[in-house]
Amino acid sequence: MPEIIFNGPEGRLEGRYHHSKQENPSIALMLHPHPQYGGSMNNRVIYQMYHCFLRRGFSVLRFNFRGVGRSQGVYDEGIGELSDAAAALDWLQSANPDAPQCWIGGFSFGAWIGMQLLMRRPEITGFISVAPPASLYDFSFLAPCPSSGLFLHGGDDKVVPVESVGALAEKLAHQREITIDYRIVEGADHFFNTKVEEMTEQLEDYLNQVIIGVNPIQADIPAEEEIQ
Repeated sequence: MPEIIFNGPEGRLEGRYHHSKQENPSIALMLHPHPQYGGSMNNRVIYQMYHCFLRRGFSVLRFNFRGVGRSQGVYDEGIGELSDAAAALDWLQSANPDAPQCWIGGFSFGAWIGMQLLMRRPEITGFISVAPPASLYDFSFLAPCPSSGLFLHGGDDKVVPVESVGALAEKLAHQREITIDYRIVEGADHFFNTKVEEMTEQLEDYLNQVIIGVNPIQADIPAEEEIQ
């Protein structure tokens, strides 16, 4: 995928971007797990999420938060990372000014950042939160949650108990005018170490249901050596 560098709040941010060949494509932004625990845009869960949208003709961006890879700046406990995500969405929108849909996807820490961005950007039409850290961070800001989306969690997650995510999903599901799909990948830990394929199948199934009129592109997508 083409490498890009764009301006963030604290300097340059490094990303990978796929620009769809379709006319007026929808857009999707992927947010990686915790920078202080090895998280980067090359995390394999984020990589699979990225390609799920790519196969559906979206223009898709994943990037490194400040202080990760070649992105400038230092870790800022989520505050600066939210600003980074907003800058990334600005860049993605500038490259696709007529996008009919805008999706946000995040894994773990990235899911927390993504849901905060969702509250600040009304143009976001849907979300995917994989292993949202509901027991580690406060999600009470989702009052109300403005868009429908998917919570996907590992049944054997020892970092974030499955019960905490279930409670969050149930709370949001009672809100009007949105639909929350909550799915569990049985046998998966927090990182989906042996269950990435099953996780991807759930993502594909969900997107097939909610993105109407778009058939996945059967593209031969090369592997990337740096995927973690």
